[in-house]
Amino acid sequence: MFNPLRRVFPSSSLLNDANALLYSAKTFTAAMLAYYIALSIGLERPSWSIITVYIVSQTSVGASLSRSIYRLAGTIAGATMTVVIVPVFVNTPIICSLVLTGWITICLYFSQLDRTPRAYAFVLAGYTASLIGFPAVFGPGAIFDIAITRVQEIMIGILCASVIHRYVIPKRITGLFNSTLSATQRDARRLVAETLQRASGGKEKQLQLALTLQSLEGVGHHLPYDFAISKPSRKARQLIHDRLSRLLVLSNQLHDYLQVLKTLPEEIAALVSEITAWLTCDDPAARKAGAETLLQRCVWLQQRSCTDELKVETELHVNFVNRLHETIMLLQQCEQLSRAILSAKSEHLADDARNAKGYVYHRDHFTAARAALGAFAIIFSGCLLWIYSAWPDGATAVSILGVCCTLFGSFDTPAPHIVKYIAGSVYGVIISLLYSFVLLPQVTGFTVLVAVLAPAYLLAGSLQARPPTTFMAMGITLTLPVLSELGARYSGDFAAAINTSVALFAATGYAVISMSLLQTVQADSAIRRLLDRCRRDIRSRAKGLSSVHDVAWVNLMIDRTALILPRLRRSNQAADQVLNRLLNYLNIGLAVTYLRRSLNQLEGETALQVNHLLNLLARGAQPSELQNSISKILAMNAQVSHQPAHALIEHIIDLHCALKNFTQEREKEQAHDD
Repeated sequence: MFNPLRRVFPSSSLLNDANALLYSAKTFTAAMLAYYIALSIGLERPSWSIITVYIVSQTSVGASLSRSIYRLAGTIAGATMTVVIVPVFVNTPIICSLVLTGWITICLYFSQLDRTPRAYAFVLAGYTASLIGFPAVFGPGAIFDIAITRVQEIMIGILCASVIHRYVIPKRITGLFNSTLSATQRDARRLVAETLQRASGGKEKQLQLALTLQSLEGVGHHLPYDFAISKPSRKARQLIHDRLSRLLVLSNQLHDYLQVLKTLPEEIAALVSEITAWLTCDDPAARKAGAETLLQRCVWLQQRSCTDELKVETELHVNFVNRLHETIMLLQQCEQLSRAILSAKSEHLADDARNAKGYVYHRDHFTAARAALGAFAIIFSGCLLWIYSAWPDGATAVSILGVCCTLFGSFDTPAPHIVKYIAGSVYGVIISLLYSFVLLPQVTGFTVLVAVLAPAYLLAGSLQARPPTTFMAMGITLTLPVLSELGARYSGDFAAAINTSVALFAATGYAVISMSLLQTVQADSAIRRLLDRCRRDIRSRAKGLSSVHDVAWVNLMIDRTALILPRLRRSNQAADQVLNRLLNYLNIGLAVTYLRRSLNQLEGETALQVNHLLNLLARGAQPSELQNSISKILAMNAQVSHQPAHALIEHIIDLHCALKNFTQEREKEQAHDD
């Protein structure tokens, strides 16, 4: 029944509001606890404990704890390097700034390469060196005390955030992982069903699974830090990722076969209808019982269709049924692994658990180096402007500039995110001035101080829990403690507050302009680079130079897909063309791997022709040349009975379908361009 209230008060929106308010209240509690402890033991800048709480706090226990550990490790590394660098170059401010900038950019480089939540440790190692090091360039005498104090303040913030998020209405990330996994399996079944029904938009839907798998991996990284009673093992997560990745490949291959096979034999068409009905069934017990029957039907059709005379059309039917058989098996295995994950019982894992690969990250040294060099030019140019202009607050500005480069350097387009941060900083400065010179002078006790700070921090915390306003909220939560000078004593220095505000906006404004020029990555160039990397990998595999396992290759391509999909919205390229090309590269790369592997089992003219085909692939020959070579191999093996030839033809047919689809897509592109 239609409910008009749903349009006004969507349940999901209300739930998000409740979660954001709960997160905000817990984070504020942790921040005030950290502030109280830092004040009690007499730390110089207890406001940094507040800042740490807001930086490390996440909406789940596991994510908060893992972020806390990485922040602590990065802070210690950054503080240690600062203590080493600054005293050595005490008499040469420019060289000291140069070395500090080099350390920051090295940290940025490794954070770009890592691409897991661990990268936060590298970010903080650079971030801390920027905040501690640059203000000490002209006054290095207290650098050791500052570094020790900063580590203590951050440790207090981390401890308080971890305790509050752990014990006060904890939100487990394990539950999020399990629910996401169940939804992913349901989407995978629906994806295969739509592929078999020849539904439109199949390619894009297939590749959306890659984004889901990337999200699952991101959530799964925090599971070891969760305090749930039972957590899925790493091997179980790797196994189910391998199978879901393989399902994406099979779904694409089924799509290609259906494109080549315009009509299916009656018995295979009936099997497809039964499998489609099985895929859309919501009863796990019924699916388990139906799977056995469908698998037997597939085996019977394989045996009936498979003859010694290997005609292309017959082999297409056999391969198609083989893919259906493997799809059913993989879906059943995914459900078994899902039950093992939910029960956290490793004995239910598959026998090949030791061969599990799991998520494989694409690492681009060129892009990481480009971002690091851009950051180096930005930060060091800021240092030169500060030193030669003798700006009293230039050290503060450069330290903020270093923070911007490390925090936002991982984005293709960092400027819009910094602009959001600047917008939040504007609110932060206004609120800070109101607190510093109107409200705080009236405060006489800690309890009253907490009550006075609560409105601003509770609002900022609720905004921080919502992705669209996270960076704006950071501008408030990071600015307010510093400008309000929440220390042991009230100072009320208006000139210092204004000068710090000027330094803040000068640094962030300079960061917007310079990062737009030096660190913006165009979506089209990033997509082209990823596709070129795929082509190079295929050629390398055809030459036999790549040792990457085929499962690892598939998982790597899944990650590349997840990198390309968000960039398509900012690209001028047609999404369908890019996605088709990506899937074709995936299938061609797999076929090449199998052909290279089977080469040792072949002999005579067949081995020569397969080697010739691989050489054509290695030098990037045109699809027409490749199809001619494939036709020769099929003609030479028209009547064989030994197993190596059957396996060879199976993979040759896969390559034939992938190339045919690739050719059709290129013809469509050319027709569209004309």
